[in-house]
Amino acid sequence: MRAWPLLLLLALAGCQTVPSTLPVAEPPPAAACRWPTGEAAPREILARAVDALEAEGFLIRHTATAPVLVSAERTRLLPGYGSRYDDWERHGVFGGIDLGGGSGGIGGGVMIGFGGVGSLTRDATQLERVSLLVSGQEVRVSRDLQVIDWRGELAEARSASTAAFCQELRRAMQAGGAP
Repeated sequence: MRAWPLLLLLALAGCQTVPSTLPVAEPPPAAACRWPTGEAAPREILARAVDALEAEGFLIRHTATAPVLVSAERTRLLPGYGSRYDDWERHGVFGGIDLGGGSGGIGGGVMIGFGGVGSLTRDATQLERVSLLVSGQEVRVSRDLQVIDWRGELAEARSASTAAFCQELRRAMQAGGAP
């Protein structure tokens, strides 16, 4: 047996290493995103969380009673978001002519139906997800934002567990779900 296949296998196996640290939310969740449950029963916290999130336009995706968990999301269009990055595609839906700067182009075509072409407006969509967990005597909230461009590709993702959001959610839950 020759040694070179074994050396190649060892070299490739060296590329498969584990990371030195596990992924961490950036920025870390605010301290206001954790608070004690107080005297409230877990099911009452669940009901108030659902009411508060629905009042803010969130769609409840999942709830559980043991442990108490609520997962919700909402979406909104971000007009003009893609125009910061898509300079090469500014000809519009029906083509265009550019006579300045030494470059020119014209486009045109026929489109039958609308399936599979993506958004004609080329607006990005912001997806906001919230999870609320009651663990022991503590309520924990996490929130993340994702921006998906008109092609369906992830353009931006970040943790958004800010003090302002968590304080507003807590206030709405204490008020019985009213914003």
